[in-house]
Amino acid sequence: MSGDYAITARGLTRRFGTVIAVDHVDLAISRATIYGFLGPNGSGKSTTIRMLCGLLTPSEGEAEVLGHRIPGEAEAIKRKIGYMTQRFSLYEDLTVRENLEFMADVYSLPRRSARQRIGQLLDKYNLADRERQRAGTLSGGQKQRLALAAVTVHEPELLFLDEPTSAVDPQSRRDFWESLFELCDKGTTILVSTHYMDEAERCHGLAILDRGRVVADGAPQELERRIDASVVEMETGDSRTVRRLLTDLPGVLSVTQLGMRLRVLLDRSVADPLALIRTGLIGQRLQFDARLTHPNLEDVFVAATQGRYLKAQA
Repeated sequence: MSGDYAITARGLTRRFGTVIAVDHVDLAISRATIYGFLGPNGSGKSTTIRMLCGLLTPSEGEAEVLGHRIPGEAEAIKRKIGYMTQRFSLYEDLTVRENLEFMADVYSLPRRSARQRIGQLLDKYNLADRERQRAGTLSGGQKQRLALAAVTVHEPELLFLDEPTSAVDPQSRRDFWESLFELCDKGTTILVSTHYMDEAERCHGLAILDRGRVVADGAPQELERRIDASVVEMETGDSRTVRRLLTDLPGVLSVTQLGMRLRVLLDRSVADPLALIRTGLIGQRLQFDARLTHPNLEDVFVAATQGRYLKAQA
């Protein structure tokens, strides 16, 4: 496996009894990039990350992380990585500084180096004025910054972030991502799982997971160009009725309402999307305007999963 990659995997699989949580996943993640896992709950994101961290043994397949093979060299990997879960996992009864000191001890940082590193992190993540505050009393955004400081105290080569922004406000999410790009610019490789489309668009590379399988992968813009579907945008005065009529048409993967507009995603097998829509609405005395438009990442996700999740919510 090439040294240009921080992570490679072939046929990575994990079973829990008769349930296949991760199903023959292949990966090639370049160093010093941000790579995203996009998918709903239960798609296999967390299980894949735990295998790559060495916390779960694969049922089948193999992986190489920072030059070490999974599962045989899992202990060697743990010293070189940071792993941040979606739930705040530090000690809420300890202060901000005490949490960072504890993590420095876990990674056996020399006392002088640890003191210097903790000071840098407190300043970097705007926690210096909170260093004596108990972690449990911090706001969501402050807890998130403390968690990121804690998993980077030993300056890992690779970060695993499992839905790290699920419990914070939009501004905190934006600030968090700025911190990730700074780490990446300094050479850190980051694997982040998310269910937010705007976060997925920020990644250099992306894998869309569905029921344990990678159903699409590539740069976000590349995935949009390669989408196996057509997108029609509509304007109508009766969005509810039009949406209901279009949802059950053959070849329609999803119909999403955006204010007074509708975004219709159709399978590529539909030769003339506009004609299909007109036929589906004929005789209904509905006024509408329809035109083909460019796909976005949400369209890619729906097309890759064949609209299962949006149709289930309709």
